[in-house]
Amino acid sequence: SNSDIADEQNGINLNRNIYAEIENPLDHFTPERLAQDITQFAQEYDLTEELELLQKAGQLARDRRAYETIEGLRQAEKDALHEEKHRPFKQPLALYITVIVCSIGAAVQGWDQTSLNSANLFWAKAMNLDEGNDRDNWILGLVNAAPYISSSVLGCWLSDPLNARLGRRGTIFVAALFCFTSAIGSAFTRNWKQLFVCRLLLGIGMGAKASTIPVLAAENAPASIRGSLVMGWQLWVSFGIFLGFSANLTVYTSSINWRLQLGSASIPAIPLLLGIYTCPESPRWYIKKGRYGDAYRSLKKLRPTPLQAASDLYYIHSQIKLENYLRRSGDQVYRNNYINRLIQLFTIPRIRRATLASVTVMLAQQLCGINILAFYSSTLFLHAFHSNKAALLASWGFGLINFVFALPSVRLIDKYGRRLLLLFTFPHMAWCMAAAAFSFYIPDGSSAHNGCIALFIFLFAAFYSPGEGPVPFTYSAEAFPLHHREVGMSFSVATNFFWAGVLTVVFPRLMNELGPTGALGLFAGFNIVALVMIFLWVPETAQRTLEELDYIFAHPTRRHMRYQLFTWLPFVFNRYILRNKDVKFESLYRFRGSRQYRESG
Repeated sequence: SNSDIADEQNGINLNRNIYAEIENPLDHFTPERLAQDITQFAQEYDLTEELELLQKAGQLARDRRAYETIEGLRQAEKDALHEEKHRPFKQPLALYITVIVCSIGAAVQGWDQTSLNSANLFWAKAMNLDEGNDRDNWILGLVNAAPYISSSVLGCWLSDPLNARLGRRGTIFVAALFCFTSAIGSAFTRNWKQLFVCRLLLGIGMGAKASTIPVLAAENAPASIRGSLVMGWQLWVSFGIFLGFSANLTVYTSSINWRLQLGSASIPAIPLLLGIYTCPESPRWYIKKGRYGDAYRSLKKLRPTPLQAASDLYYIHSQIKLENYLRRSGDQVYRNNYINRLIQLFTIPRIRRATLASVTVMLAQQLCGINILAFYSSTLFLHAFHSNKAALLASWGFGLINFVFALPSVRLIDKYGRRLLLLFTFPHMAWCMAAAAFSFYIPDGSSAHNGCIALFIFLFAAFYSPGEGPVPFTYSAEAFPLHHREVGMSFSVATNFFWAGVLTVVFPRLMNELGPTGALGLFAGFNIVALVMIFLWVPETAQRTLEELDYIFAHPTRRHMRYQLFTWLPFVFNRYILRNKDVKFESLYRFRGSRQYRESG
C-alpha cells in the first residue's frame, strides 16, 4: 500500500536528500512482508508460475551479499552469484550481442563524423568554393555542421516519440535507415545545396541513434559493469572515426575521392540494420509499458540465471513503485505528456540536477576541442604540413590514437568512476592543446615544426579518449529516472550536437581570424572552464543501479559543491600533495542502516 511505501521511505526525500543517503526500498521489509509483497507482485503481473523463484529472488534483491543464507538456492545459482562479483564480465551471449550491435551503431556515428573531414580537402574545390572567400567559408562550415544542426533541432527530439511507439530497437532501426540512405545520397550530389540537404537528413538519424543506443546499453547491462558496456559507445565511435580516416586515405587518389569518402559512411549502417533485432529489447522499456512478462523474458536472456533475472525484475519494480508513489505524493506534479516532461527537466529538483550534470559533461566535450580536430584535423594538418597526403596520414594517426587509448576505459570507467577520469584527464588536455597551439610558432623550415604539432595533438587525443571521450554519453544515459530517460537523453545529446554545429560553422572563420595558434589556444582555455564545471556540478554515478541514482541526484547541488570544495579537495591536497598518509577520507554517500558503501566523493 501507499502507506507502507511511505513508511519504507522513512524520510529520504528524492527531491532533497540532504544527508546523501542511499536506500534499498526492501531494507525495511520483514520476511513475512516481503513474501506477501512478492505474492501480490506475481499475481498482479501474471507471474504466478514463477512464484517460487520470485520468493528466492526477492530475498536476493533485499540483500545480494547474503545469498549464502537463502534457502533452496541451487549450487549453480550460488556459483553464478559468486561470479557476478568476482568475474563480472562473464555474461550471457545475448548481452554481448547487444554490446556488439550498439558498438556497430557507434561506429556508424564515428564514420559519419569523419567522412566529410577529409572530403573537405576536395569537395569544396569540386563545387567551386573558395576557402579564401568569407561567404564560401561560411558555406563550408554550414555543410559540415548540417548533421549537428538537424540532430539538435529535430533528430534528438524525435527519439522520445519513436521510443514510445517503436521501442529502443525500432528507433535505432529507423535511425540507421536515415544514416544509410543519406550517406548514399551525399555521394551523388552535384552542388553544395544538395549536399547540405543530405547532411541534414543524416543528422536526423545521428540524433535519434545517439539518444537511444547508450540508453539501450545502460538499461540492458548489470550495474557492476554498466559503465564498461555503455562506454562502448564512445570506444566504437572512436573506432568508426579510425575506419573513416582509413577509408578516406584509401581512396584519396581517386578522381571521385570525395564522393567515395562520403558514400563509404553507409557501409557500417548495413550490419546495424540487419543486427538490431537480434538483441533483446530493454526490460525497463517493457516495464514502463506494463509488460512484465516480456521484461522477465528479456532479463532471462541478459542475465546468467533466471534467479538473477527475477531478482533484477523485482528490484527494478520496487524502486519504480517507490518512485511512482513520490511522483503522486510529492510537492511536484508529474504529468506524462512530452512538453511537460521537457519542462520538468528544469523544475523538479532531482531531475534538474541530472540535467545540470548531463549537460555539463556534454558541453565539456565541445569545450575541450575534440570535435574541431575530428571535423577539421585534415585542414589543420594541411596548415602544418602543406601536403594533402601528409595531412590525411596525420589524421589517420589521430583516429588510431583516439581508438587505442579509449580501450583502457573499458575497465577504468567502473573501477575509478566517471568523475575521477574527467578530473584527471582535463588538466592534461588543456596543456596539450596549448602546446599544440604554440608549436605553430616554430618556423616552417624546422624539423620540429611538424613533429611537435602532431605530437601534442596526438597526446591530446590520448588523454581525451579514456576520460571525456566515453563519459558524456554513458553518464547521460544513466542519470535520468525511467519516466524522463528518453527526453533527458534527447536534451543532453541535442545540447552536445547543437554546440558541435556552432563550432563547426564558426571554426573556419576562427582559423582565418586567429590562425591555428589563436584558435587552439582558445580551446586550451575552454578545457580549464570545463574542468571547473565538472568539479562543481557532476556527482559520481559508478557502481549504482539506475534506480539508486535517484538518491544521488536528490542530494542538493550546493551541499555537493561544499563537500567537493571543503572536504574532498583538502583531502586530495593533504594526501597526494603533502603526502600525509594519516589524513582520513570522509565519504559523501552512505547506505542507510548497516550497509557500507565505498564512494570516491
